[in-house]
Amino acid sequence: MATIDYEQKIPNNVDLKSDKKLQRALEKWLPDYIEWWKDMGPTDFNENDVYLRTAVSVDRDGWADFGYVKMPEYRWGIFLTPTEKERIVGFGDHFGSKAWHEVPGEYRNMLRRIIVTQADTEPASVEQQRMLGHTAPSLYDMRNLFQVNVEEGRHLWAMVYLLHGFFGRDGREEADELLERRSGNPDHPRILGTFNEPCTDWLSFFCFTTYTDRDGKFQLLSLAESGFDPLARSCRFMLTEEAHHMFVGQTGLGRIIERTCELLKEHDGRDVRELGGIPLEVVQKYINFWNSSSNDLFGGEISSNASNFFASGIKGRAYEEKLDTDHRANEGIYTMEVFENGRLTTKEVPLRNAMNEVLRDEYVSDNEKGIIYFNKIVERHGVDFRFHLPHRRFNRKVGIYSEGWFSIDGTPISETEWLGKVGEWLPTQEDRDYVQSLMVPCLEPGKYAPWIAPPAKGIDGKGIDFEYVKL
Repeated sequence: MATIDYEQKIPNNVDLKSDKKLQRALEKWLPDYIEWWKDMGPTDFNENDVYLRTAVSVDRDGWADFGYVKMPEYRWGIFLTPTEKERIVGFGDHFGSKAWHEVPGEYRNMLRRIIVTQADTEPASVEQQRMLGHTAPSLYDMRNLFQVNVEEGRHLWAMVYLLHGFFGRDGREEADELLERRSGNPDHPRILGTFNEPCTDWLSFFCFTTYTDRDGKFQLLSLAESGFDPLARSCRFMLTEEAHHMFVGQTGLGRIIERTCELLKEHDGRDVRELGGIPLEVVQKYINFWNSSSNDLFGGEISSNASNFFASGIKGRAYEEKLDTDHRANEGIYTMEVFENGRLTTKEVPLRNAMNEVLRDEYVSDNEKGIIYFNKIVERHGVDFRFHLPHRRFNRKVGIYSEGWFSIDGTPISETEWLGKVGEWLPTQEDRDYVQSLMVPCLEPGKYAPWIAPPAKGIDGKGIDFEYVKL
C-alpha cells in the first residue's frame, strides 16, 4: 500500500496489525528507542517545535506533509515501497529467479550482517551531530539538521523492522545492540570508522552530509537491487529521504564558499580570518578529510565479501536493473591499480571481486559534480581558487591503499614526505580551533552567521526568515 496507516502506535504500510507478535515486539522496542533519542539525540531541543516534514505515503509525489512537531513526538515508522508482482532477482547466481519474500536459510548470516551494518550508521550519525543545535548558524540550518536527524532515526526503524520481522531472536538482540553502541566510545564504538569521527562544527556537518551521506546513497542503491524484496523496498523509500541530506550538505558548503568569496571581494583579498570567514583552503582541507574517510566506507578494493554478496543476489551494483551488461558478472574483469611492494601496478581482477570498486567509481563520479558546483561559485565571483576532489588513494585507512602513503593526487610518497605535507592537505589543530571559534549561534529568524550566506530559498515555500524552530 502507498498510504501509511497513522492510526497505529507505529505508523506503517506493511499491515503490521495483522502480525500481533511482531507488532508487540516492535512496540516493546519503541520506548527504548525514545529513551535513546532523548539521551543521545539533539541535545536540549526535545521540547521545541520544529517545522519538519513527515512521510504520509510512499508515492513519488506528495509523499510528505510539513508542520511543527516536537522531535520525540515525531511519527517514526516502517515504510516500504509497494511490492512489484513477479519481481525477479536481478543479478548474480540467482539472476532471473523469483525475488525472495523470506530470508533464504543459506544467506541468513550474510543478510543479517549487511542489515546490521547499514542500521548502525543511522543512530551513529545522530550521535555525532547531537550538539550542533547549540551553534546553529540560523534557524533554517537548525531545522535542516533536525530533519536529517529524525530521518536517520526513521532509517534505523526500517532496518529494525527487518531484523525483528525476519531474523527472530538474533534479530531482536541485534536491534537492542543498535541502541547500546555509541559513536566514538572507545569501549563500545559504532561498527564503521567514519561514524566514530567527531562532528562538532558545521563545516564538518556539511561535509558529512555531502560525502558520508552520499556513500549512504550508493549503499542504498546497491541494496535497493537486492533479491531479498523487503530489504530492496525499504531502501528504495530511504533513498527518497536521503536526497535531502545531500542537498543540505552540498548547498551548505556552497553557502560557506559564497560568503568567503563575498568577503574576499569586499575586502580586496584580505585574510578572511580577520573578517570572520572560513578560508577556501580550509574548506578544501575539510573536504579532503571527510571525502577520504567516506571512501573507506565502501570497503576493500578486492573483496571476497563483495563477490559473495553479488553472487548471492543480496547486494548489486547501483542501478543494476538499468545496466546493459551481464548481470551475472561471471566472466567480466576489472582493471585497477594496486599497491604492491611499495609501488603501483596494474592488475586485472575478477569483476565480482571488484564490486566495491565498481560502486566507488559511481561515488567518485557523483562527487565530481559537486566540485564543479563549488567551482562555479568561485568563478562567478572572479576568485582565483579552484576546488578539487582528492584522489581515492589519498588518506585511506581501509583497503589496499591503506598500506602506503599517497599525495592528494594519488602519487605514492614516503612517510617523511607525507608528514611534511599533511598539514597542507588535512585540517590542522589550528584550523579546527579556528573553525570552532566561529561556531556562535545565530538564532533570530532571518539572521545568518557571518561565515555563511543565506540560502537561495526557504523550505516548503516558506521564506528564509521563517521561524523554522520555535525557541
